[in-house]
Amino acid sequence: MPEIRHILPQESTVEAELIERAFAAGPYGHLPKSAERRDFERDTAGRAASGAVLVSVDNAGQVTGSASVLRAATPYSRVAVPGEAEIRLLAVDPATQGAGLGKALMRASLEAALEWGADALVLDTGAANTRAQALYERLGFDRVPAREAAVSSVEVEALVYRYALQQRDDVQVRLMRDDEAVFVSELVESAYAVDFTLTDDYRASIAAVGERARDHQVWVATDAASGALLGTVSTPRPGKAISPLAREGELDFRFLGVAAEARRSGIGALLVEHVLLLGRLRGVHRIVLNTGPEMVSAQRLYERLGFERLHEREFHFTRSDGSSFLMLAYGRESADATDAAAESSAA
Repeated sequence: MPEIRHILPQESTVEAELIERAFAAGPYGHLPKSAERRDFERDTAGRAASGAVLVSVDNAGQVTGSASVLRAATPYSRVAVPGEAEIRLLAVDPATQGAGLGKALMRASLEAALEWGADALVLDTGAANTRAQALYERLGFDRVPAREAAVSSVEVEALVYRYALQQRDDVQVRLMRDDEAVFVSELVESAYAVDFTLTDDYRASIAAVGERARDHQVWVATDAASGALLGTVSTPRPGKAISPLAREGELDFRFLGVAAEARRSGIGALLVEHVLLLGRLRGVHRIVLNTGPEMVSAQRLYERLGFERLHEREFHFTRSDGSSFLMLAYGRESADATDAAAESSAA
């Protein structure tokens, strides 16, 4: 997988030049470019201020692709409605096309929008850009014809695509903010104490939310109307693991917890579904987790959502007080892996 990260200030000129080359080689490269469009392509800093500019880089550190992920109602956003994020200027250096960089940049853009808690990621593309359309449709985007007339012109018939990121209208899932760390720590510690015997060491590990967020992703489910914290789960950054359980091509998660007042309202299932969505966006083939034998309600949830025991990965864990228990392991194949296998067999 290529390295994809936020652009560095010194890469702005290179990124703008790459965008110009990529679009010149595309199906609309013959059209004259307006001054407004030229300024848009060159304003890397302005695009970054409106959201994020992501770049793919090769082993030598050279920029090979770019994508601008914009928040709705910012200067360069044009099809996103409030609550959505928008991707523009997806560009891959013509010299490196065909290596899957466009797909990787799209996946990273979807995850960036997911981290913000966006309702969806939207985009528009020209009807003649059939290669891009095929990519969006393979990734699971849906057409939104009702929005197309507003961004079409005499020269370019625009098609609008949308990828839904939130699963419920009344709950928003996003990354935890720094000022929420204390509250999330209290939430997850209380949730674990209901079903699990906590040693001092394990209690400290569960409660170390601020430290965990520096290296991993701490997600929160919040009430969409009031902003109240309802639950949390933690996942690793792309290409990393949050526990020894995960193997290459897998996504693991830990510290799933639901606030006492939100129990039996589907928040636990929603957060697990969120992890499954994250797995699809990253293209992993399996989602895995560990859980203790005392956490029976969690085990029922995982099994209801299609997880199965991974007996060969289970082990006896010894607590600091000398007692021990069998650490259970669960896994579920990713929908992305299932879809890929179906495509392969059909080909």
